[in-house]
Amino acid sequence: MTEDLNQEHISQDLLVVSTNDIDGVEIVDYVGIVQGSTVRSRNVGSDIFANLKNLVGGELVGYSKLLQTSRDQAYQRMLDDAKAKGANAVVCFRFQTSTITQGASEILAYGTGVKIKK
Repeated sequence: MTEDLNQEHISQDLLVVSTNDIDGVEIVDYVGIVQGSTVRSRNVGSDIFANLKNLVGGELVGYSKLLQTSRDQAYQRMLDDAKAKGANAVVCFRFQTSTITQGASEILAYGTGVKIKK
């Protein structure tokens, strides 16, 4: 997901916004926190290339692709959790990352699952 998080995003019949409410839409029920996560580690080849790239500068494309794939997977898992809980929208959407161990990080997508009047 590369768009601005302040804009609405409709995915699999779920409206996802980073705001606390949705302009012009009535929230009829809160189903609670919805989340999805993935834990990923780097590979040796990427690490060697990244160390070489640090000498000359520039984007670490391998890491960028890994992070994008990880965000996409965490986001999809959040959508699946929201649907399983009966939500048809997510408000207060956020991404968070944390280090699990050296070389491995968790990407977490979360928000508040709600039911909106369509």
